[in-house]
Amino acid sequence: MLRRSLLIALGLLAAFAATGCRVPASPAGRWRAVLTSPGGELPFTLNISPVKDGWRAVVVNGAEEAPVSAVQVDGREVTLSFAGYDSRIVARIAASGDRLTGRWERTGSTGVGQMPFAAAREDGRFRPMPPRPAAGAPAFPSVTGTWAATFTDDQGDSPAQGELRQQGSEVTGTFLTPTGDDRYLAGSYEQGVLRLSTFDGAHAFLFQARAQPDGTLRGDFWSRESYHATWTARRAAAGEAVLPDAWSLVGLKNPDGRFGFRFPDLAGRPVALADPAYAGKVVLVNLFGSWCPNCNDEAPLLAEWYRRYHGRGLEIVGLAYEFTGRPERDREFVRRFAERYRIGYPLLLAGTSDKQQAAATLPDLTAVVAFPTTVFVGRDGKVRKIYTGFAGPGTGGHFVQLEKELQALIEQLLAEPLQKTAS
Repeated sequence: MLRRSLLIALGLLAAFAATGCRVPASPAGRWRAVLTSPGGELPFTLNISPVKDGWRAVVVNGAEEAPVSAVQVDGREVTLSFAGYDSRIVARIAASGDRLTGRWERTGSTGVGQMPFAAAREDGRFRPMPPRPAAGAPAFPSVTGTWAATFTDDQGDSPAQGELRQQGSEVTGTFLTPTGDDRYLAGSYEQGVLRLSTFDGAHAFLFQARAQPDGTLRGDFWSRESYHATWTARRAAAGEAVLPDAWSLVGLKNPDGRFGFRFPDLAGRPVALADPAYAGKVVLVNLFGSWCPNCNDEAPLLAEWYRRYHGRGLEIVGLAYEFTGRPERDREFVRRFAERYRIGYPLLLAGTSDKQQAAATLPDLTAVVAFPTTVFVGRDGKVRKIYTGFAGPGTGGHFVQLEKELQALIEQLLAEPLQKTAS
């Protein structure tokens, strides 16, 4: 019986071969994936696995497993969708089943950008550096620690705080910036060369640097298919404040201490901070974009705080600044954002992601420096504080500390009694 079954299987395979047909290759498995960046290979790990109703995939960057929202396999065509970021990988499996080739594309503020994509069934992230002579040993053996960095492009200089951890030759960490953080970075430090990358459907970052004789790092940074900056870094002194205070980057123009807005919600109904529903309440006004990874990091906290504190008088309003300015498209992506994080507070369509244009829609603010930005309004209707950016979970202890700080401020504002105006 077994011999007969084997003969039948061999016969079927021979029939496929005779007719030019092949058994479709499977995308299941662990892949070393690469985007072709202007700076060279931008690698990440991609895991694809079959599930009951189709396929599942995650992108791995250090400790992060970023989920792919949908995986479609049609013969040898594979599409990996990152729906929240209007981003997708479209690839084809080689007949041998050991290679994927295609492209990554994402809708951005300037249109649809693309980068070539390839993947092979290999382990590792960056390929090993060739050994160098003993006389050319690197200036220092490890990059573990806090770094004061400066990134330079055609707009000038911008500070960043590197938080790096090295085990063997493997390096993980992130860069905190005045507008947020670069999320989970992973890579290596070998032969005096630091290489870091991340890809999560939104970010496509590649960092390279060389150790200098004076103990500093000097290198290049590429984002997606076109952005480039150079950067240098030195080890930060103990207790050094590398970044500006995120509470002081945006101020209030209104001499009365008040802040106003009026924008449509997702059903087209106008909502204003002056509406009776917000009178006597503590209100968090959150400037965000569904496309913004740091906003996606922050959203679960806001949704949880709204559920926890709404009964005590907390209101939250999200002002969405999207890429295209096309209401139907933008409304759909904001709706997906709300569903993904089970957001119970109203989200309004406020404008586009251009920061100068966003600032023009909110004339009470001195500027819009980053998404997200959160305005804290007391029960008396006056602005108490404004926080720019968000340090997400990729920053480790910084994320934990910021969560505690913001929650403490909410509780402080809720505890303040509403002062009655004398008649």
